[in-house]
Amino acid sequence: MAGLQAGAPAPQDITVHSQSRVLEISFSDGASFRIPFELMRVYSPSAEVAGHGPGQEVLQTGKREVTLSGLEPVGNYAIQPSFSDGHDTGIYSWDYLYFLGSQQDKLWLDYNARLTAAGVDRDAPMLEKAGSSCASH
Repeated sequence: MAGLQAGAPAPQDITVHSQSRVLEISFSDGASFRIPFELMRVYSPSAEVAGHGPGQEVLQTGKREVTLSGLEPVGNYAIQPSFSDGHDTGIYSWDYLYFLGSQQDKLWLDYNARLTAAGVDRDAPMLEKAGSSCASH
């Protein structure tokens, strides 16, 4: 099950910092990360963002000021945040949060490269795709 890989570090503490818009999470292996809400939102593991397969990802924009409006546990393996823009379908396993935290420099570079390639500004409002919907909500 996602988030329960044998030997994978388990979270020890999770703190939501609303003012600075970061999720602070520390793990059993001593690693600690401050993951910006924006990074969590643009890399949401939901089908709405990640798509249903390779090449179906939806580039997210206008998420710099996004905040968390809720954070719910999912079993003993994940959390499900609700974001201020209404997005609440991503389930973030412990291993995915560890990935986001440990790889955030690379993820920011990749995100900025995708924005540049698409000719879109990071703060541009999201464009609605005609006829787009996802039955997995």
